[in-house]
Amino acid sequence: MLLYSISKAAEMSGISSYTLRYYENIGLLPPPKRKNGGRRIYTDSDIQFMTFLKSLKETGMSLEDINEIVKDGCILEKIYSDMKTSQLTPSINKRVEILTKHLEKMEHKKKELEEVISATKGKLDTYYSILKEEVEVEVDRK
Repeated sequence: MLLYSISKAAEMSGISSYTLRYYENIGLLPPPKRKNGGRRIYTDSDIQFMTFLKSLKETGMSLEDINEIVKDGCILEKIYSDMKTSQLTPSINKRVEILTKHLEKMEHKKKELEEVISATKGKLDTYYSILKEEVEVEVDRK
C-alpha cells in the first residue's frame, strides 16, 4: 500500500495542505494515520475521499451539507457489509434531501450561466461583424 505525505496528498487531491488540516479539525476528514514523529500519512483511499469532497465543494455545496452527507460513512460499504437498508433509511433520506436542494441550486446556476454564455456569444458576433465590415471597407478603398 502506498502512503503519501500531506503535501503529496494535497497535490494529488487538488486541496491545499492548509485546507486538509482545516477539514481534519472540523471533522470533515477523519484524523489521518501518522508516521513516527507525528507526520500525517494518507492512502489512495484517503485521497479518493478528498477528491470527492473537493468535487462537492466545487459545485458550491456548503461544508455543513458536505459534512451531513459524509458523516455516516459510505452507504454502499454498509450495504455490502450486510447492514439492513432500514437502518440506513434516515441517512439516505437526509442525503437525498441535501442533494435534491443542491441540484436545484446547480440547475439555477446553469440557467444563469447559459444566459451569460448566450449574451457573450451575441457580443462576440457583433464585434466580429464590425471587424469584418472594417476589413471589407479597407479592401474597397484599395
